[in-house]
Amino acid sequence: MKICFYSLREFDELEFCKKFGKEFGIEFVYTCDYPNKDNIELARGCEAISIIPCDMSEAVLKKFQDVGVKYIECRSIGYDHVDLKAAKKLGMKVSNVSYPPDGVANYAIMLMMACSRYFGHILKRVELQDYSLKNKIGKDISTSTVGIMGTGKIGSTVIRHLSGFGCRILAYDAYQNDEVKKYAEYVSMDKMLAECDIISLHMNANEENYHVIDKEAIEKMKDGAIIVNTARGKLIDSKALIAGLESGKLGGAALDVLENEDGLYFHNRVGEVISNHDMAILRSFPNVIISPHTAFYTMEDVEDMVKGCFESIYAFENGKETVHEVTYKE
Repeated sequence: MKICFYSLREFDELEFCKKFGKEFGIEFVYTCDYPNKDNIELARGCEAISIIPCDMSEAVLKKFQDVGVKYIECRSIGYDHVDLKAAKKLGMKVSNVSYPPDGVANYAIMLMMACSRYFGHILKRVELQDYSLKNKIGKDISTSTVGIMGTGKIGSTVIRHLSGFGCRILAYDAYQNDEVKKYAEYVSMDKMLAECDIISLHMNANEENYHVIDKEAIEKMKDGAIIVNTARGKLIDSKALIAGLESGKLGGAALDVLENEDGLYFHNRVGEVISNHDMAILRSFPNVIISPHTAFYTMEDVEDMVKGCFESIYAFENGKETVHEVTYKE
């Protein structure tokens, strides 16, 4: 068995590849680059490729099938970048990974608090030696009503950890969790939008949730509400978010993910012209915090993400079931 890792980070992932390759008896090769026409041949002789979010359209999948790849292994929880129907048609299995929810959950809470207290703006002003108080007054999270959209592993962990702050917590999900009910009240989407001071997104990115926060949703929100997103950029309509911030309807946003972030995040772009106009506008707002998709980034999570790829190929090749398989089902 052999895996080809794309976009591998030598400074943190490589040591775990060596560890788990030896543990599972699975070979691996790698490149630090995203999949492209010049490095697809690297996967020849490999049963699987391991990727981070990138273009996995039908045309790309077909090229990997042509060199013998049978499995597409996402080194991430999200797998919306893979054309699952096309993979199914080509006979390719797809998997994702999981990791402890605490890292992302605690990062989301950190962003809630930072945005509520204008911490990003305060730090920028301190760099200019502005130690004044004017226009820096914040709101204590303990007096806020916080809404959590999506109560899976990460969302429910946010709720449990957030309960210690004493704030009122509302939850929204199509599938309710009895454990969550110990700390939060499940409500309708409209009630959440109308009553929450902070709304944090923890939903999967799929067709149903695409732009779940759009112009109409923002119009229903409580004046001055803050939006936090550590899930997927596609959940928010960037244009509607910008309009809501410009009008003053929204009080702020803390975004670890953005629409159209592929090819941008995880790269050093110092000195380059970046053509993401929405990002440029969002960065200009003093009440917006942007971090480059780093909520997941802990040693514990990185280790589990790499391990998950070795577990999946082992399961696929040995005809065993794995909770990480996300192959399209009719």
